[in-house]
Amino acid sequence: MPAPIVAPLPAPMPAPIPVPMPARMPAPMPSRAAPPAPSLPPVVSKADLQREENELSGRVLEDLQKQLELMLEVRLREVLAPVLSRAADTLIRDARKELTSTLRDAVARSVAQELARRRSGR
Repeated sequence: MPAPIVAPLPAPMPAPIPVPMPARMPAPMPSRAAPPAPSLPPVVSKADLQREENELSGRVLEDLQKQLELMLEVRLREVLAPVLSRAADTLIRDARKELTSTLRDAVARSVAQELARRRSGR
C-alpha cells in the first residue's frame, strides 16, 4: 500500500488589524435622488381666470384692429386711386381752362391799352 499523500497545511492567516471605529458613523453620501413626484397644478381662482380672459381678449382685439386697419387702408387705396385720379384730371383741366381764359383776357386788355396809348400818343 502506498503511503498516504499528505497535503501541506495552508499558511496561517494573519490576525486582523484592529481598526478604531468612530463613536458615530458618518451619514452615507446622498445618492442621486429620484426626481420629485409631479406636483398638481396650482389652484386658480375664478378672479384670476377672469383677469386672464380679459387680457387675452384685449390682445386679440388689438391684433384684430391692426389687421383691419391695414386691410381697410389697402382697400381704400384700391378704391380711391381711380376716383382721385379722375378728380385730379378734372381739376387740372378746369384750372387750365381758367388759366387760359384769364391769360387771354389779360393779353387782350394789355393789347387794347397799348393800342389806346398809341392812338392817343399820335
